Amino acid sequence: MFTRLGDLAVRRGGTVLLATLGLLIVSALFGGGVIDRLAGSGFDDPDSDSVAARAELDRIFGTGFADAAFLLTVTDASGEGNAIDRDEVVAAGLAFTDEIAALAGTDDVVSYWSAGSPVSMRSFDGTRAIMLLRFPGSSDDPRREELSIRLTEEFAHTERGPLTVEIGGRDPVFEQLGIAAEADLALAEAIAIPVTLLLLVVVFRSIVAALLPLLVGVATILGALLVLFLLSALTDVSIFALNLVTALGLGLAIDYSLLIVSRFREERTSGHSVEDAVRITVRTAGRTVTFSGLTVAVSLSALLIFPLYFLRSFAYAGIGVIGFAVFVSVVALPAALALLGDRLERGSLGRRPARRHGISVWRERAEAVVRRPWRYLIFGVIGLSGLALPFLGVQWGESDHRALPADDAIRQTTERLTTEFPTAEANAFPIIAIGGIDAGDVTAHALALSMLPDVARVDAATGRFVGGASIVPADDAAKQRFLRDDATWFNVVPSVEPIGARAEALILAARGMDTPFDRVLVGGGTASLIDTKNAIFDNVAPAGVLLFGATYVLLFFVFGSLLVPLKAIVLNVLSLGATFGLIVLVFQEGLGADFLGITATGFTDISTPILVFGIAFGLSMDYEVFLIARIKEEFDRHGDNEAAIINGIDKTGPLITAAAVLLTVTFLAFATSGLSFLKLFGLGLAVAVLTDAFIVRITIVPALMALAGRWNWWAPGPLRRLHDRWGLSETEPVPTIDLRDGIDLRTSRTDGPPTRADTERIMRR
Repeated sequence: MFTRLGDLAVRRGGTVLLATLGLLIVSALFGGGVIDRLAGSGFDDPDSDSVAARAELDRIFGTGFADAAFLLTVTDASGEGNAIDRDEVVAAGLAFTDEIAALAGTDDVVSYWSAGSPVSMRSFDGTRAIMLLRFPGSSDDPRREELSIRLTEEFAHTERGPLTVEIGGRDPVFEQLGIAAEADLALAEAIAIPVTLLLLVVVFRSIVAALLPLLVGVATILGALLVLFLLSALTDVSIFALNLVTALGLGLAIDYSLLIVSRFREERTSGHSVEDAVRITVRTAGRTVTFSGLTVAVSLSALLIFPLYFLRSFAYAGIGVIGFAVFVSVVALPAALALLGDRLERGSLGRRPARRHGISVWRERAEAVVRRPWRYLIFGVIGLSGLALPFLGVQWGESDHRALPADDAIRQTTERLTTEFPTAEANAFPIIAIGGIDAGDVTAHALALSMLPDVARVDAATGRFVGGASIVPADDAAKQRFLRDDATWFNVVPSVEPIGARAEALILAARGMDTPFDRVLVGGGTASLIDTKNAIFDNVAPAGVLLFGATYVLLFFVFGSLLVPLKAIVLNVLSLGATFGLIVLVFQEGLGADFLGITATGFTDISTPILVFGIAFGLSMDYEVFLIARIKEEFDRHGDNEAAIINGIDKTGPLITAAAVLLTVTFLAFATSGLSFLKLFGLGLAVAVLTDAFIVRITIVPALMALAGRWNWWAPGPLRRLHDRWGLSETEPVPTIDLRDGIDLRTSRTDGPPTRADTERIMRR
């Protein structure tokens, strides 16, 4: 297949490039509008109790817990203790409540003044009050996003008589996260693309050669946007997947282009014609790129197992990116090389610096490792294991308002809602009871709930309860709000932050209570976090089996070895353990938090490390294939294990490290984001890539391979025969030359044995 692709690039290069251009135009026309079709949520398990609680609360009672909150501050309080109870303030508060309630799409608008002035909705100093409101539909309903944005744009930082209006709460926070992520994406692209171009010029020392990988990257991003556009018509896709499209698209395209262009240059330097250099490049480097893309795709496909479409979206985006990166690199780029020929070197900035004593630093490094493999192996493994130790103390959580920059207005408002009021009114969560409803049982359960640790208050159809006592008797309004024919619900106001061990213990205690009701559902943000954790942890094992199993099988069919795939998986896990240890130190414990501009929350966001693992594991396999393919090619040529390791690293070391540095630039551009989870994403992947390229791939891998010797390529007889028949060999066998076939060997060189160029000509004949 790759031989035919090489011939296609040489013979029909112009046609290939025109077809590629047409595809990219279509991608730009349709994919350019994908952002309006993406959702800002996707963090919930659709089959969880918390999602069911929200649906039942809306279906049966037409209500739900607060999605947003207005914080209303008396502008000229002047130190008054109860400024919000002044007559003109009460009138303005009630008028604003009616104004918001009249908006289409808002439900259950309740303010301090309309609810009868409860202490829980008044700030400690009496200068601020809360208005709670609910949005209709599910968390994925686009109307909710539109309404949240409208409320923020029209009412935040406005004045209603003596009141200043601010907005906060769950939905405004998530909408702001999406808006900020979109802005940060543009900033990351503005940083990454010019810096990447500059580094490519340094690597290739040619402007034309440097532009090619960047053009491949842009083409890959456009193609991936088309994939997301098509998928968004079939399923929900998260807006945060766009960040992966840019980061991974640019990174992989540069990786693959570096390999293709470098191999083409190498073959031209070896004396091959432009046409032969293109054919050899596609047959060797093109095959490597394809197999590498398959390994990355397999890694990301493990994310499809998780029910959260936030994670599934990254799998969609990643696989789309990989497909286009491989296509453009293996099909279109060789066609461009065939047409450019030696014009590839136009815009040259001078010759590359000569190697010291004719030996590259990579060869020196490889020779040192091969001479003392145990030393490098032990120090490398101990170092990575030490960096991984902090990960043992990880505490999982979920991004909240603290993921926004400290000076963000919505974050500041949300923090005031939780710190300046007697109870976390905006964090109240519902408990729905269906079947077996009796007034006495409702009261008994409300009393029991009010006695749970960290419960500030319970509102129910039979009254209001605090600390095991009824403080407000039932009235018609309470019955109308909380009671239906054979269902009721309880509004539980906690006294703790919704993310943390105490909040989770409260939800688990509420879920574990004995009740006389037929069915009980506990909802709210903390319950959703618990369900998200369960959805992820319950699927980690099958995702791991898919990831490791498929990777092992694929690498076996590529290299025909039992040891190489096992080594690759173990070292990747070790390398990523070190990365996660650093993530815990920085984002959970706060090491360098001030420098990075993040707020250490005492927990690590549960979704992002799963994402980092899938991407980084795939990229590590990317470099593994680059390196091992060249080592195997060298070994097949002369059968000397140590020489193959040294030559393989000498050939691919500069390529892998250059690709890693370029990819790191892209990821670090995302680390400039003001959002803490995007910083985690960018910094985590940058550390993973650098660790893999400079420690694992150039030190530990050659040390292990030197110790293993010929066992590197061992497989039992049946598996060896399986690989020989169905395997994806990196190099094609050189045919046995028989003089009786009439091949004139005088066409080859006469001053020594036939060269590889001679062999290529013989094979074509």
